Amino acid sequence: MMITADHSVIVPSDWRDFLALTKPRVMTLVVFTGLCGLLAAPGHIHPVIGAIVILCIAVGAGGAAALNQWYEAEIDAQMKRTAQRPIPAGRMDKTNARDFGIALSAGSVMVMGLAAGWLTAILLAVSIVYYAVVYTIWLKPRTPQNIVVGGGAGAFPPLIGWVAVTQDVTLMPIVLFAIIFMWTPPHFWALALFVKTDYAKVGIPMMPVVAGEASTRRQILAYAVLLAPFALAPWFLGGAGLIYAIVATVLSLAFIALSVPVGTRRSVEDDAMKPERRLFAFSILYLFVLFGALVADRLAAQMGWIA
Repeated sequence: MMITADHSVIVPSDWRDFLALTKPRVMTLVVFTGLCGLLAAPGHIHPVIGAIVILCIAVGAGGAAALNQWYEAEIDAQMKRTAQRPIPAGRMDKTNARDFGIALSAGSVMVMGLAAGWLTAILLAVSIVYYAVVYTIWLKPRTPQNIVVGGGAGAFPPLIGWVAVTQDVTLMPIVLFAIIFMWTPPHFWALALFVKTDYAKVGIPMMPVVAGEASTRRQILAYAVLLAPFALAPWFLGGAGLIYAIVATVLSLAFIALSVPVGTRRSVEDDAMKPERRLFAFSILYLFVLFGALVADRLAAQMGWIA
């Protein structure tokens, strides 16, 4: 047990607190899209090297998340959604969280470089810095466009997975990056609508707080529409086949359909925000199924089931 300068008590942290620092639920999507990028890429990678690549993506994402929580500990303590994280809940010292994040980040980049090439390692390093520094320190507290620009941080995994196989940055992995980049605003703003009081309380200029609810809702719908051509771009470019095209079309139409009530309604007193919660939940499923379809399409082509 440790007593800090402000006389608060820090209970010794255990492995579950260190795991919580890595935001494992968020990491699931990061790892999955990275794996899909690796499996959908043309070419071959040794299974052991491929496993190391995915592990490095996961560890690097975890390191960036730990640094994010280290930097935002005071803000997290004031928000209901984040108050029980290890640092604000008093289960972990900030310095330990910072050192843990640095160790994971640096270690993942070094191992990635040695195992899969330094181009792949550089992309991983850029993704970590993008999230831990560009988004967390610079964008998030300063502009309501934080999620728009900061969406790039979560868009790197499929690009990294693809480049690990091909050792080249071509149009197709950039398109995969762009899909997640365009998906992030409607996904996150749907969440921000029903937790906007938390952000307002701590002065974070999320779109619903700064631009207002009506503007945010219109932008959610606009981004849902704009996302559709990006989702179909792999098929247009010849990088995916009919299976992917059908799944991407159905998913994109569903995304737009769920965004319409969010974009056109106004919340009322004691609003349960069901359309917003429904869109947020579907947006996660959307990305899982879309990238899964990309891999299924690739495997079907390799097996000769489709042309």
